[in-house]
Amino acid sequence: MKQVWAFLLAAFVSVGVWGQKVVLSGYVSNGKSGSKIALARVAVPHSDLSVVTNDDGFFTLKVDTLPRVLWVSRLGFQTREVNLTERDATSLHIIMQPVAEVLPEVVVRTMDPGELLRQAIKKIPSNYGKAPELYHCFYRETAMKQQRFIYVAEGVVDMYKTAYDEGNAHDRVAIVKGRRLLSPRRGDTLGIKVMGGPVQPIQLDIAKNTVFLLNEDVLACYSFTMEGTAYINDRPQYVLRLVPETSLSPVALYRGLLYIDQELLAFTRAELSLDMSDREKATRYMLVRKPVGVQFKPKELSCLIDYRTENGTTYLSYIRNIFRFDCDWKRRLFSTTFTASCEMVVTDRSQNRAHPLSGRISFDSRDRFFDRVQFFEDPAFWEDYNIIEPTETLDKAIDKLLKQAKR
Repeated sequence: MKQVWAFLLAAFVSVGVWGQKVVLSGYVSNGKSGSKIALARVAVPHSDLSVVTNDDGFFTLKVDTLPRVLWVSRLGFQTREVNLTERDATSLHIIMQPVAEVLPEVVVRTMDPGELLRQAIKKIPSNYGKAPELYHCFYRETAMKQQRFIYVAEGVVDMYKTAYDEGNAHDRVAIVKGRRLLSPRRGDTLGIKVMGGPVQPIQLDIAKNTVFLLNEDVLACYSFTMEGTAYINDRPQYVLRLVPETSLSPVALYRGLLYIDQELLAFTRAELSLDMSDREKATRYMLVRKPVGVQFKPKELSCLIDYRTENGTTYLSYIRNIFRFDCDWKRRLFSTTFTASCEMVVTDRSQNRAHPLSGRISFDSRDRFFDRVQFFEDPAFWEDYNIIEPTETLDKAIDKLLKQAKR
């Protein structure tokens, strides 16, 4: 499950008609505070086309024809159905209202979290995909040294997933097209490898890869409490908090929240962070390889895993990993902080086009996204693909790295 860290980005695309595609664009904000909403899902109803907003609340979605409406959803907000016209489709401002309603507390207090968890695990085969599917995804990975971006890579990938009762042994990820941008500064070459990369979405699909978290041996190392309730896409959820019993496990464990749909008992979201109380365990878990003379100090590993439910079936929707660590070099007075991230969003899926991806073109845990993609600069790179827009900071970082690479 360990692999070279890898990271991802997307190019800013102007709104309008690109080729034969209609390009919808805009931003999503909080109707109460006015702040922009990151990770809101923007989707075309009754289709598999969707994207998520970036950290600035912006999105770009390309469709064959202008849809009548868009659905916009986010945890903690009321789902919006937005009517579209050609006049406003190029500058959408979508306001979402926080969900104020709560479920009766007595429902939560009478539910045993351990039993609820086991019921949800039993229902995985009936709640998730029952046939092989091919997911069309956007993937991005980034690396920062202190507050400065030193690496950006992104691409369109295919992810083949078998039925959820078969495990993940035959699930694969392969590049459709990708590109990369690396700082030319010699001092920005790190040479450290941590877990992550394009196979990470396969490993972190907790409903498919139950060995990661949802099996009896692993669950025995955690305590669970009922945290309350929440709404995802207007559906009520149980919220369970998991706390690691670190003395029971020889490896680092996660802490965080699990969301379970109250009607289906399907896992719909997981917010996890690696327990850092034992730095030696955390280092063994995160670090793959480092140069001689470098001291690795883990600071954070956080995971966000999102699913969406349509017509009674739940599907993987979005995964993001963030890594933070310090490196100390001999003869240097201060350590240097590095931040790496990788994320994947599913923009389309199909059973009709589902076919296994051969080992020759797909990734394994040793492969790096960086080694399989071309240089960044190509104005026609994205063509008709849906993307995640870069944040303003990342957009500026790309320009800066491009200028450095041309020197």
